Amino acid sequence: MATLLLLPGDGIGPEVTDEVRRVAAALTPDLKIEERDFGGCSYDRHGDPITDEAAGLALKVDAVLMGAVGGPKWADVPRAKRPEAALLRLRKEMDVFANLRPAICFDALADASTLKREVVAGLDIMIVRELTGGVYFGEPKLIETLPDGQRRGIDTQVYTTSEIERVSRVAFELARSRRNKVTSAEKSNVMESGQLWREVVTALHARDYADVELEHQLADNTAMQLVRRPTQFDVILTDNLFGDVLSDEASQLTGSLGLLPSAALGAPGKPGLYEPIHGSAPDIAGKGIANPLAAILSFEMALRWSLNNAAAADRLYAAVVTALEGGARTPDLGGSLSTKAMGDAVLATL
Repeated sequence: MATLLLLPGDGIGPEVTDEVRRVAAALTPDLKIEERDFGGCSYDRHGDPITDEAAGLALKVDAVLMGAVGGPKWADVPRAKRPEAALLRLRKEMDVFANLRPAICFDALADASTLKREVVAGLDIMIVRELTGGVYFGEPKLIETLPDGQRRGIDTQVYTTSEIERVSRVAFELARSRRNKVTSAEKSNVMESGQLWREVVTALHARDYADVELEHQLADNTAMQLVRRPTQFDVILTDNLFGDVLSDEASQLTGSLGLLPSAALGAPGKPGLYEPIHGSAPDIAGKGIANPLAAILSFEMALRWSLNNAAAADRLYAAVVTALEGGARTPDLGGSLSTKAMGDAVLATL
């Protein structure tokens, strides 16, 4: 029996993951679900944003699905105990180095995008973001006081050949199953790590993936191209920092952050980490109006990538599309459905 660890987290996290639980019960009744505190709520109850027991369990299950973490309530908590520290720890200990962030414009929602329909219609991008290296994990990382009394903040952007190669392989393999094109985004013009990134990707492509179209772009140009002509992209391969920025930008092409799931994958056979890319949205938490589709589609990705149930994943994806085509809309999409009512709409089509 497959096991899913659910980490509802903070803010709207429990609300959207409740809908995942309902969908899972209807679609995969044999799936075992464990649940643990995570993020700010875990800090409040246990003094730590993730307990050792919860972190250990994440390494033993088949997949982990989280809601969201953080909020102004914990802004003054020491950095090592902040909700976001739990997420970074989980990513590092699970060694989920490849973050898959799809940006798909459902035809029924093309008019909900901030861009014109003709610009976003048919959009289907997969952003592959390196997740366990780069500036978020590089050392040294500190704030220091200089002799003249000024303070200086230091973050270190660092990558090794193997870190770049393993995430690049994921991007090239995905491209082969899609439209066979990879765009590698970095800043090789001003960053040494960017230059190494370009060299490693180029060498790997020549050695093992010459059948896949490869183009290199500077990351700032990629940001511009995403709003100029986003349908030119198939798979975008990039590092941790640029992937964080570009995937949030791409989310707005689809109409709402509430639509976008993500998967973080490691070595074959290891549990994956799945999460909607939206935040905890404390301004709407408890109001029952959050869009649960990103969380539900994160479960769809978990079914596909970690729970070995592609048939159920196909059914769930089709149910979401059908619900949207039928006019189901939460407030972020210009509608009035509650979180639960949107879940009901998906369940009805199942």
